[in-house]
Amino acid sequence: MSLLDVEGLTVRFGGKVAVDGFDLSVEPGQLVGLIGPNGAGKTTTIDAITGFVPSTGSIRFGDVRLAGQGQRRRIPPTARARLGLARTWQGADLFGDLTVLENLQVAGERTDEATLRQMLADLDVGEFADGPVSSLSHGQRKLVGVGRALASNPKMICMDEPAAGLDTIESQHLGTRIRAIADAGTAVLLVDHDMGLVLSICDYLYVLDFGVMIAKGTTSQIRADSRVIEAYLGKRHEKDAADEQAPAARAPSDGDAGAGA
Repeated sequence: MSLLDVEGLTVRFGGKVAVDGFDLSVEPGQLVGLIGPNGAGKTTTIDAITGFVPSTGSIRFGDVRLAGQGQRRRIPPTARARLGLARTWQGADLFGDLTVLENLQVAGERTDEATLRQMLADLDVGEFADGPVSSLSHGQRKLVGVGRALASNPKMICMDEPAAGLDTIESQHLGTRIRAIADAGTAVLLVDHDMGLVLSICDYLYVLDFGVMIAKGTTSQIRADSRVIEAYLGKRHEKDAADEQAPAARAPSDGDAGAGA
């Protein structure tokens, strides 16, 4: 059985429909990407799943129905977090007057210090545990934000643009850590505009455009989907998809060196 099931998710802000009848499923330990242009409704979807905005439709997390089927009261974000549904934010949103370790201790009240230190070590920021977060680079702060979400021992983390503002090397490093989190058994729903990151680590992808799902599938299926190419990925990815499917018809010339880099 899937860990998260979303059916017919709809979010309205006044007369505007931000998300329209969206369906999504995430299995335990699965890394699922949610992509689309700016304004497509990706962050709003995470906000609805984690309880920060009201929505209609059905949301089930594990054995608990969070919304839908006649449920009158929206379960608040704190209750969803206690069920094991964590999230990160587009900004690092760390407590600047606390140390790195203390930032995790705030979120992981029931987690012992040794375990929290190991989490930081696994994220390659363990050496900064006793220092202030103000001394960290932007990429390191993003990793601490992920660590803070992990500190509550969640079953699933919704990550909202964790690679925003990172350079290529930092993004690749973050991707390795996120993949390791999923491989260790914690499901991840990842929203990000870094297509190199998303296409390299995700097991499955959903694509939103103007609040409506236009495609879903594996990374290879999404790369080749004409609707996604037109709405979001662009001609470069269209060429990449064609190159992946085309047989090797000739030996590479010197001019081919570095192609696709």
